[in-house]
Amino acid sequence: MKLGLVGLPMCGKTTIFNALTGANRPTSIAAPGKLDVQMAVVDVPDQRLDALYDIYLPERKVNAKITYADIGGLAKGISEGGLSGSFRNQLSQLDGYLHVVRVFDDPNVPHPEETIDPQRDLDILDDEFLLTDLITVENRIGRLKDELSKGKDKAANQKELDLFERLLGTLESEQPLRELELSESELQQVSGYGFLTLKPKLVLLNLGEERIDPAKLVSVTGKKTGVLALQGQIEAEIGQLDPEEAAVFLAEYGIEEPMRDRVIHESYELMTIQTFFTVGDDEVRAWPVKIGATAQEGAGVIHSDLERGFIRAEITPWDVLVELGGEAGARQAGKLRLEGKTYILQDGDVMTVRFNV
Repeated sequence: MKLGLVGLPMCGKTTIFNALTGANRPTSIAAPGKLDVQMAVVDVPDQRLDALYDIYLPERKVNAKITYADIGGLAKGISEGGLSGSFRNQLSQLDGYLHVVRVFDDPNVPHPEETIDPQRDLDILDDEFLLTDLITVENRIGRLKDELSKGKDKAANQKELDLFERLLGTLESEQPLRELELSESELQQVSGYGFLTLKPKLVLLNLGEERIDPAKLVSVTGKKTGVLALQGQIEAEIGQLDPEEAAVFLAEYGIEEPMRDRVIHESYELMTIQTFFTVGDDEVRAWPVKIGATAQEGAGVIHSDLERGFIRAEITPWDVLVELGGEAGARQAGKLRLEGKTYILQDGDVMTVRFNV
């Protein structure tokens, strides 16, 4: 999963990037329209994986990964004429956005719009993304109509035109494309266009020292959207401490769990991602997979050969496996189940794939 941190200049985006990744990237201001990207890959903490590791004591423990991209250079007016190819390329590769919105007030850190207004700042970048998608849709509609006027591939072009006119209607009503009900085939058809407003969005409100209810700051509604309030600078500093010291300061500020854990939890929920595990003497590993995926689709996440040659899966919930001391105990207790290719994976399943290629 690859998530991009986006936001207006001086919103504290890089501070939050550092807190999420453990990096120590210096704060820098990319000139509007000049792409500046920093990426880091982090392990997804998972106590269930740790417990399985303690049972099997394998050579390796492999956590699920998240790639964070700190994307600088976005600002008001950047979509005029459409985002440049470099921006579109970076943004289209993301699975979702972490939209950092400034709430903290610091006279030493000037705001590009001169005043603190979280809702205005949120709307600015949302509008830029919407306008960029609108330009893309209008351009595609123009080309499709030209193709139809020449009598080329009438059935296919008319079907695509009907779809893009639905997209246009949504955007012209100032709604992001994520609000539109699209079938799996339609999503596949538009996947190559990298529509920005189709991607899930988690709004991160970057507070100062005072904790504030997000509902008092911004209105965040709609499908595939969420909001989380963070004390960015404070939590970044706490993140540099050893675990015992960090726990003391988290408690002092009334923060129940570290920023990284909260953001990952919210991101998984927003992206409709869950985790299954594989275990063995060589490694225990966590695998992210879409909620609703079948056992055969989960096998394909591990390796395409496993999906292609899938016969059946041995399934045991992780907690049962830990309680009974491993697969032998689970099998003896009758807790290990054999499931077919249409079985819907559940969060925390431990799966062994039987296959033949």
